[in-house]
Amino acid sequence: MGNNLKAARVSPPGRILKRELDARGWTQKDLANIMNRPPQVINEIIKGTKQITPETAIELSKAFGTSAKFWQNLEANYQLFLAKKQKDDSDIQRRSRLYTIAPVAELIKRQWIKPTDSLDELEQEICDFLGINDPSQEPILGANFRHNYNLNPKYISLVAWKKRVEFLVKEYQIADFGLEEFKQAISSILACAEKEETIAKIPNILEELGIYFIIVPHLNKTYLDGSAFYVNNHPVIALTLRYNRIDSFWFTLIHEIGHIFAGHQGIYLDDLTKLENNQEELEANTLAKNWLIDSDAFETFVRENKSKFSGKAITDFAKSQQRHPGIILGRLQDEKLVDYKNLRKYLVKVSPYLTNWIDN
Repeated sequence: MGNNLKAARVSPPGRILKRELDARGWTQKDLANIMNRPPQVINEIIKGTKQITPETAIELSKAFGTSAKFWQNLEANYQLFLAKKQKDDSDIQRRSRLYTIAPVAELIKRQWIKPTDSLDELEQEICDFLGINDPSQEPILGANFRHNYNLNPKYISLVAWKKRVEFLVKEYQIADFGLEEFKQAISSILACAEKEETIAKIPNILEELGIYFIIVPHLNKTYLDGSAFYVNNHPVIALTLRYNRIDSFWFTLIHEIGHIFAGHQGIYLDDLTKLENNQEELEANTLAKNWLIDSDAFETFVRENKSKFSGKAITDFAKSQQRHPGIILGRLQDEKLVDYKNLRKYLVKVSPYLTNWIDN
């Protein structure tokens, strides 16, 4: 039993002892009589509930004609094996807990936490990132989210995405927020929806109103478009650009603005279906639709063009609404009035105008 012993091959001393008895045709009671010990002692050693003491090792060596060190080494190696196995099991449980509360691989891949081989350091990194004291705590999700819950979004990924947003917005200062001033400025924000290049003005407009604006790209398994919540009494509007299109950008942005306008503070729960299917989301959806496109004018436009929505009809209506044609097309496609494959030239990408606000 030398130093090259592999943990997977370690046998309990009791098993070796039983083999010695079987080889000699002895019973446990025979050995007990030979050693002048109670049969229970031999039975407990064989079952592994009793360790071989130095005194017992000497007696076994005399009974079997071996060295006492042989039996001592058996016991010592086995106890080391048990200790290591217990530690390995504990480490597995600790790692399992970390992967339960956070998408660890994704956090490391995006460099949101530092990679480390130390389990203690990894625990600390994740706790610091999630804002909890130890891994036994549950991170709390509090926000209004616009995403597709039918795709079974992963709760821990939503939490991780939100924590990243919180970390980024706390790094810079913005103006004080006033609700009434913000409400009066919504028309100025909507005025930027006519041309694609005016999208670049949105972040600065929001910051001057005391609203944090940030884009943190879509995190795997969140199916998330945007979110609205508060940090230090400032509203936060965070987008993912999951669909890097002008229609998705504007509807998501105005949807989140609708939450702030209506005084929604966010929802704290772990039932993800309620994040989408609740009164606050429905209210924000309605506000966004009506602000972006006049509802009566849209109904008339649909009724007059239902047989065929041509590019010219869409651009003419967009001009009357002072909106980009892609916003009109996106609404038509969302309501299944135009096939998603058609007229996609109007669905321009918005990321080139928001480069400085995208988290890398």
